[in-house]
Amino acid sequence: MATAKEAELLECRLSVEDLKKLQRLFLQTDGSSVALSMRRAEFIEQAWAAVGHGSREEYGDLFDSVDVSREGWVDWEHLASFLLLGLFEKEEHARTAAVPRWRPARTLPATHGGPVQSVAHLGTSGRYLSASKEGTLAVWSEDLTLLKTHRLANDSVMPKDLWVTGMVLLANVNKIAVSFTCKEVCFYDLLSKQEFSCQYKVHSLCNTPISLHYWHHPQRPEQAVLSIGDVAGQVSGLCFRSALISLFERPSMSVEHDSVVSISWAELQQGRHRCCYTVTHTAHGAHWVRTVRFLGPLEAFASCSSASQSSLVLAWKEVSTGPLRVTSFHTEKGLADLDYHPGLNLIATAGLNNQVCLWNPYVVSKPVGVLRGHVTSVVAVQFMLAKKQLISFSKDKVLRVWDVASQLCLQRLAGIFPKTPECKMLVFFHEERSRLLLSFNSVVLLLQAQEDTGRRVASHDSSVTCVLYNSLFRQVISSDSSSGVTCWLMDTGQKVKHFPRCHGDAEITTMALDETQTRLFTAGTDGAVKVWDFNGHCHHRLNAGRGVAVEISQILVLRRTVLVFGWERMVTVFRLNMFSKYFVEPSEWKGAVHHCNDILCAAFRPPQTLVTGGSDGEIIAWNNSTENALRKLSLGKQQHLLKFSSDSAFCKTSAVQPSTNSSAPGGEEDPESVTRLVFLEGRKGAAASVGGADLVSCGGSGMVRFWNTANSCVVGEFVAHKDSGSIILTVDSRGRYLVTADMDGWLKVWDIQEYCIHPAESVTNQMPMLLSSLRAHIDCVTHLETCVHGEQLFLLSASADSSLVISYLPGPTIGIFGQEVHWRLGEVGRATLKEEREANPESSQETTAPAVVRETAPEQVHPDPDSAVAAVCSEAEENDGQADMLQLSILDDRFAVQGRSFKKGHGIWQSDIRQHLYVNGAHSTDIGTFRELRIEELDPVDELTKPDFVINPHLYFEKMWESFTPTPPPPAVTRETCLKAAFDERSLFPKDVLEQVDRPPGLRRYTQKVTVMRNDARAIHRNVGCVCVCVFFSPPIFFFTQS
Repeated sequence: MATAKEAELLECRLSVEDLKKLQRLFLQTDGSSVALSMRRAEFIEQAWAAVGHGSREEYGDLFDSVDVSREGWVDWEHLASFLLLGLFEKEEHARTAAVPRWRPARTLPATHGGPVQSVAHLGTSGRYLSASKEGTLAVWSEDLTLLKTHRLANDSVMPKDLWVTGMVLLANVNKIAVSFTCKEVCFYDLLSKQEFSCQYKVHSLCNTPISLHYWHHPQRPEQAVLSIGDVAGQVSGLCFRSALISLFERPSMSVEHDSVVSISWAELQQGRHRCCYTVTHTAHGAHWVRTVRFLGPLEAFASCSSASQSSLVLAWKEVSTGPLRVTSFHTEKGLADLDYHPGLNLIATAGLNNQVCLWNPYVVSKPVGVLRGHVTSVVAVQFMLAKKQLISFSKDKVLRVWDVASQLCLQRLAGIFPKTPECKMLVFFHEERSRLLLSFNSVVLLLQAQEDTGRRVASHDSSVTCVLYNSLFRQVISSDSSSGVTCWLMDTGQKVKHFPRCHGDAEITTMALDETQTRLFTAGTDGAVKVWDFNGHCHHRLNAGRGVAVEISQILVLRRTVLVFGWERMVTVFRLNMFSKYFVEPSEWKGAVHHCNDILCAAFRPPQTLVTGGSDGEIIAWNNSTENALRKLSLGKQQHLLKFSSDSAFCKTSAVQPSTNSSAPGGEEDPESVTRLVFLEGRKGAAASVGGADLVSCGGSGMVRFWNTANSCVVGEFVAHKDSGSIILTVDSRGRYLVTADMDGWLKVWDIQEYCIHPAESVTNQMPMLLSSLRAHIDCVTHLETCVHGEQLFLLSASADSSLVISYLPGPTIGIFGQEVHWRLGEVGRATLKEEREANPESSQETTAPAVVRETAPEQVHPDPDSAVAAVCSEAEENDGQADMLQLSILDDRFAVQGRSFKKGHGIWQSDIRQHLYVNGAHSTDIGTFRELRIEELDPVDELTKPDFVINPHLYFEKMWESFTPTPPPPAVTRETCLKAAFDERSLFPKDVLEQVDRPPGLRRYTQKVTVMRNDARAIHRNVGCVCVCVFFSPPIFFFTQS
């Protein structure tokens, strides 16, 4: 798919019919084969008139692009060549920029007792070989099923002292070479009658060999080179002249053919074997040679070590038996691995300084490219030759895929590898089968890349890591692994803003918005959280990792604090009163450490409830105001109150059951890990008080659990995605729809409005009703977000396939952000509804019997909203017994709902909103002071039957009615009946005040005060016709009212 910039070019919008019209312009009218040529003005007018779309300026730009030599004319040959070249480059770029889509990681059966030293692929048979330190050689089938194991034999040492340091395949002669710590290299035949019989043994090497590599000439396979690197910094090359005939000369015919031929290294150096010779260099000094390669196109040995002055050494083999010409490359802290791409002529190195460097073999001064993003030392690199991509693996078990041309990170994988301590890690990529094998000590993990299903619209240049909806600006915000943030218009899917390199070379892992939705919080793998406005200005930098590069999984922005989680067992808190400076340091969390493993996710419910989930499956509830832990949510019925003040006390308590899968030996995420926590806002007041669920969680085993936080127990659980590994989820704001997503790109929407509302004696294992299931992505879904836009409910999903998809909830996919054709949300809804009505013209009149799966959701028109709610509820009750059997796959843009009808343009039902307001007969509100109150819905009152004496009172009370004299009404209160007593100022003022009148003239201030009060009283008497004095004691208050 063309990028946004390419989509604006005219040549990207020309169809096949348009090209035929342009071709006819250059043909002779008389049918001759001579092609015509056109000047610029003539081409613009005729092409614009023939094609019928585009502007004259665009045709002028097309002419200028074709006429690069500025001759002033073009013909069909030049125009066609330009178009074909442009399409080829675009196709090549789309192919190389495709992100690998890995299937869930699979662990191979445990066969090795020690660390795996090497893995090789047998091209002829399709089998795989793996050799471990103790000498075990495992043979795997083409589908990586274990066939057999073999114990390598070496008569030089005892079996218990055998130590294998490396293995390499000699593909052209069907042999393998194995190096040992006893300074020997043995050659085993793969085609002999006795399996893996040793034919040759090269002994008495100068030093212990630890790295092997074999190369043979593709056109002249008799020429081959075996490269050896040892612990003393020496690189040796064993060059074979006639490898297809014999690697080494046999001593004589008297020696048995099946016996082992022993050759000393001194004999080879002295040239006693005419079929081979040796070359050596010691440019690495005394440092171990970590990796050695013979680069056939360059005729040079490439090797690396941990020395900073001779990190990378190229030894050029200019003359057959002459000395090597050595070239040294210097890096900081040295290198751990290297690989070579012959097509690009680039050497990739894995640096101990956390960087991956790309080197031109002829440029020694500096690398031509530096790939930054890893936070620990890189241990392995390997090229994907066909896609021109690079795989790198770091010590913290993070795998990255890079685009070599753009030097951008396309993909980042973490959290799926075994949680083992310090270990030997090995990376082997099989190009033909797109298989990646990784070893962690004795554990071998397989990552299988899926086949490309064609080009797909990409919203970002790399994996999308997070998506948010900003209702203030009506925009969608997304982030990617290349540290970019993009803003999109929700109504059309058009890109409006892009902020590159927000965290430099670090990946953005998660984002959050503040309460005003004017500040954006972004978290990177560099351990920093940045606060941005939407003009691209960074206001604050929060030092969450305390100067250390860590991976942040979630940010919670609350009213007074900002909570950060992801890399440790403690909650990292920032007080908003500390945001007066640019650099903000974390404050101390008052609560103790109660998690035994890293906190991965959290959820908050006003006013003060906070829950956190760990990688070992623990869920702990906190009081966010006091920052004290309240309880641990357990899978059992008993409650676990947390009263521990230290980390050790909590981790040793019997209430915590350690997970048996904490190490995740399968290479997958811990099955008990908690990846998402969401409060069910629509039912928080009703369900929790009666024992129902008010919290939902999911984890690494595809399991979804519903919790009651008041009783600290699980009330319902079910497997949402089988055999899919880790999943994520989200819930809409009303708590009706649950959306789950897995690592294969599948999205499932569940109806949980009535799920686990009432308490039960045991845990409910029945699945809620599945409303829809569709594959919106072709790779792992990284984030989900629900939003209400234009009174409709939508779902936003981000994926590692670099796409950002918008869908109706529940409903079909609308489009991908960044696609060439923009959508209109209102028009899409009306158009889709029209298509459904045209496809099912009788759906509004016919109804089908209840079934497990309905091919088409019939339209049912209810004139009364209440009747519509009743119909939906009754239908749901009928299908409740079969809800767990519902499986619906939506593979296109159509939409079907099981067991109920859907209308209103794939938005929210009007009756749905009304039905949702009452959960278990109680009204629930999400906001306001009385959000925790339950307002019961009144029971319907039947029509009352009036008794006959009420209808006909004259038949029963005739005499009483005639003799009854109505009581006259009370007399009206008029002005004449009001109080007419004379106003007496002595009855109004206190006695001590009135006595001031008779005081001596010297006390004039009292006399003046009394005179003023007396005058005021007379004015009241003149203006008030009636004065009612009401006296209330403690204290007395006088009220004057005018009648």
